Amino acid sequence: MNIFGRVMQRQIKMIKALGDETRLRILKLLLKRELCVCELEAALSLPQSRVSRHLTVLRSLGLVEDRREGTWIFYSLFKSQNDFEKSVIQIIRNSLSDSELVNQDEKRLKRKLSQVYAYKCK
Repeated sequence: MNIFGRVMQRQIKMIKALGDETRLRILKLLLKRELCVCELEAALSLPQSRVSRHLTVLRSLGLVEDRREGTWIFYSLFKSQNDFEKSVIQIIRNSLSDSELVNQDEKRLKRKLSQVYAYKCK
């Protein structure tokens, strides 16, 4: 497969990843700031294993980046490099914008973040 075929395959996989509601919810939260798994887990009200599985998919496609700080891993939205990736960011920004589920995610995240600084994630 030539370079154009590989690029197209990656773009198709990225678009497919955006078709999953949980992944979109994760990406929506990461638009605001970088987060660790326990913060995402609390915001999404999902078990750690499920959040981690989705983060693995998103990271493998280059949609999220991770950064280590001691034993903590923080995730952030990828930095767009080209027009296609800028379009992907725009899709994420516009998706689920009127979703009550996303509004609840943001409220739960806000609560979690107010607790995180009092003590580290548990």
